[in-house]
Parts: sequence; structure tokens; C-alpha cells
Amino acid sequence: MWKEVTDLAVIDASVIPNIESQWQGYSVPLDPNRLQRAKRSYASRRIDVQQAALLVTDQVKPRGGDLVLARVDKLGQHQRIELPSGRRATLYPGDEILVCFGARYASDQFEALVPDDLGACQLVAGGGIAAISVARHSRMKRPTAITPIGLVADHQGRPLNLADFALPRRELPGGTPPFTVAVIGTAMNAGKTTTAAGLVRGMSTCGMRVGVAKVTGTGSGGDRWAMVDAGSHRVLDFTDAGHATTHRLSPVEIETIFTTLTAELSGSGVDAIVLEIADGLLLEETAALVRSHLFRTRVDGVMLAAADSMGACAGVHWLQGQGIEIFGVSGLVTASPLATREAQAALPVAVVDIESIRSGRWLPQDRADGVRRTG
Repeated sequence: MWKEVTDLAVIDASVIPNIESQWQGYSVPLDPNRLQRAKRSYASRRIDVQQAALLVTDQVKPRGGDLVLARVDKLGQHQRIELPSGRRATLYPGDEILVCFGARYASDQFEALVPDDLGACQLVAGGGIAAISVARHSRMKRPTAITPIGLVADHQGRPLNLADFALPRRELPGGTPPFTVAVIGTAMNAGKTTTAAGLVRGMSTCGMRVGVAKVTGTGSGGDRWAMVDAGSHRVLDFTDAGHATTHRLSPVEIETIFTTLTAELSGSGVDAIVLEIADGLLLEETAALVRSHLFRTRVDGVMLAAADSMGACAGVHWLQGQGIEIFGVSGLVTASPLATREAQAALPVAVVDIESIRSGRWLPQDRADGVRRTG
């Protein structure tokens, strides 16, 4: 067991085989008991903390996905942290937390970037994301202030990163893929998760084994638990593919997440896959994925979640411009009978309320007939 010390040591990459020079920095041994006491976040759940041995405390540039031990300094917007179990633990000033660095794009909350050093930063998501906040919605309080104590590293001084514990990359299998529906929103908080959970419930009720993958977003377990509760056979998200968040990832990286997660679900014997794509059609990463050849060839159609009738019209027009089949429009717009009528009068596709989604009545006729034959 490591005994915690206060004297700083310098890791010399030249004397440790295969260690990259970028990991040079000051470090201290990490007491496992200290690690056990820290409140660990959902975003870090795949990282094997049994490999932790050192804290790299200086002269290192964080990367997205790096595991960091941090101290809570001043409470702000996020006053609780989601644990890997899904429980939300109350935070207190002075608490030590295990979170991951990551960039965030959330138009209703924060825009945040991975910092260049281990200086003071913020907790920008309850799922456990450390970053520098550069903008926030007017309804948001200032983010909770935290101070990184050090990157959690192995015996060789390599910081533990979520990417090192990801599912293995897989190619999409041949043959006929599972029926795949993507849920995309016109913006953040348009009703995507409720719609996706409704799809899972409806198809499960119809006798289908349904897998779910959240391809983009910010590490948090809320969507996962909603899909589990709805009856999903298996639920994956981008953290399973090695990313704490997906903001500022390249189109190639986003497509790799898409492929890894859908291949994993396809190999688990599901009949259908529901994909949730975060935040909105105008988000750069979302737009690039939906425009890709991969998306058009592997997704059977889209259920669009819209907050209002005009947003629904603009979203349908945008998707049609990409040649994407639209199964229907749902989301918050369907909470208002008047907004639903407005949207339906202007749209060439069905506006589908949540009860119709949960019953499976939205299913294309050929899919519904197939379920009846095999059910």
C-alpha cells in the first residue's frame, strides 16, 4: 500500500521503458484509502481505479477523459454529483471528487473547454466533468468551483484515461442489421430522452429485444437509467467507447463511437436499436454525423423531437434536405394539443404523441407486420 507523502517527486521518462515524454511531471504516491473516500462520478465509471498509484500534480496538460482527483471549493450550479450507481451524492466544500476532464456544449447550461493545466476550474456537469466554463445560460448559477489535486496515474506515471478502458473497436457486422431508429432533437431539452425511452417501451411491448446507444453528449447516467426502466435489453453510451464527452471530437471520432456501439449492440442479439443523438441539429458534431454516409446507410429512419411547431417544421426540412427518412415528430411539441395541430397542419410527416410511441403504433407497417408474424 502506498503511504501518502508531501515531498514531490519527478517522474523521469528516460528511465521508465515505453513512457511518453508528455507524462513527465511532479507526482506523489496516492493512498488508496484517499481514493476510496473520494466521491466518484458516473463519467469515470469504466476506469479501473485499482491501477491507480500516483497523483501527477504539475507540469502536465490534461486531456479529455483524464481521471482527476479534485477538491470542491465553492458550490454553484451542481451541488450533487452522480455516482456510478446512479445515486446523486450531495457535495460539500472540501469534498474530494473523482471526475474526468472534458469539453461541454449545452446551450441550456454551459459551454466549457478542457484546460491547459491543472489550475482551478469548474464542475460543469453533474455526471462528473471538469473543465473551464466559458459561457453559461442566464438561468444557470455560476458553476461549482473545484481545484484539481492531480491526475490519477498508474505506477509508471501514465494518467488513467477513459479511452484506455473502452470497449474494443468493432466493425459493423455483415448481413441484415437490426432495425435502427435515431432520435434527434431540434435543440437541447426538446424531449429526446422521453421519446427514446418511449420507443424502447413500445418496441419491447411489441416483442422486440431493443438495444440503446447514446452516441453523443456529456457523460451522465440519467438517460441510461431511463432506457433500462423502459425495458432495454442493453444500454451503451459514448463513455463505453472511451469519451467523457463528445464536444470537439472530429467526425471520424464520432463515427467510430457510432460504429463501436452499434456493432456491440448488433452482436448482443437485439432486434432493434434506438440511437440518441445529443443537443440539436445545429450542433456541429450532430450535423456532421447525420450528414455522413455511415448514418444514411445504417439508420432506417429518424424520430425528431421538437420543442415547438416552428422548430418541428425547420427540423423536418433540414432532415429532408439530407435525404433522411423521418418516421415522425414527437417531443415537447406534443404536450400542447394546439402546438400539435399547428405542426401537423404544416408537416408532411406524422406528429406522434408519447402514448402512441409507447404503444408501438408509430411503427412502419412492414416492421409491425414482421413483429406480428414472429411475436
